[in-house]
Amino acid sequence: MASRPKRKVTYYIAENVLRAAKVGAARADQANSEFVERALRSYLGFDLLERVWARSELSEKAAMELALEATHARRRRKRAARRR
Repeated sequence: MASRPKRKVTYYIAENVLRAAKVGAARADQANSEFVERALRSYLGFDLLERVWARSELSEKAAMELALEATHARRRRKRAARRR
């Protein structure tokens, strides 16, 4: 996993979930925070996005332009549908 800037946060988690995360981290020989971050990234689909991104030939700028273009097109369609 690429190193990215980190920020300290506080969350309230059920005791049994916290215990399971600590056990999982110990078994994986990882820091608790690394284990939880990996679990969140997996749940949120970041691992899939990173694999797709690694195979993409688009530059970051081109990908952003494409995403913005798609977002604007969707918003235009949505506005047009409301006017009907």
